[in-house]
Formats: sequence, structure tokens, C-alpha cells
Amino acid sequence: MQMSQIVAKPRRGFTLVELAVVVVIIGVLAAFGVPRFLQSVERSKAAEAFAYCSAVRTAQERYHAREGTYASDLTTLDIQAPTPKYFTVGTVAAGSTGELADSWTLTLTRSGSSAGYGAYEVTYTDQGYDAANSTIDAEINPIGGSTT
Repeated sequence: MQMSQIVAKPRRGFTLVELAVVVVIIGVLAAFGVPRFLQSVERSKAAEAFAYCSAVRTAQERYHAREGTYASDLTTLDIQAPTPKYFTVGTVAAGSTGELADSWTLTLTRSGSSAGYGAYEVTYTDQGYDAANSTIDAEINPIGGSTT
């Protein structure tokens, strides 16, 4: 026998079964990973609304200390945060007491596509985050509060 007949040629490439297994594994990983990724992205966008509302609350407190009432127009406040990119900012209204002199409320509404969460709302008052009047889903709420 010659040496070339005994030595097997090295195999090149992958079989169809091996490629199919890899594709199935990638598909399963994507099925679990993509929803979690989209949830994380939406939570970061919701955090923008919470940061803006927190800045408004702080600016409202400064305004109240100077003027003796809360501002009805956000342009009169010295807000240290940019206007939210993913939310529509509502107008300031009187809060629980019905008078701007001692309470206020502001609602931000999610605009555009929201990865299946719809046009949820984030409401803040002079007391802080208002979970009772907000419609944000608990799984994307960056402060972990629920809507109930």
C-alpha cells in the first residue's frame, strides 16, 4: 500500500446538520434576548421623562420660594434639563388642592413607537412621582414603582 491511500484527506467546511444546529441555537438566544433588550431600551427612554419631571419639580420649588405660588408655564422656570426627546410635555395644572398656590401636576406622554408599550404617561406633582395617575408599565418604570 502506498502512503497516500492510507492517510485520509482533511474534511473541509461544515455539514448541513451542524449549520442547522447553530442557526437554531442563535434563534433561541435571540428569542430570549431581543425582548429583554427592547425592555431595557424603553426603560432608558422612560428615565428621560423621570429626569425631566424631577428637574421641573426642583425648579417649581425654587419658583415657589421666590413667588409664593407655583408656575403655570414651564418657560418661566429655570429648568436645568433639556426637553424630552421621546415624550410630549403637557401643561402645568393645579394639583390636589385645586390651586397653583400650593400644588401642581404635570403629565408627559410617550410619543412615537414604544416597543409595544403604547403611549403611556408619566405624571409628577409637587409631591413627586404620581403612580396613581401614571400609566407606565411597572417593568419599564425606572424607579420600580407600580401603576396600582
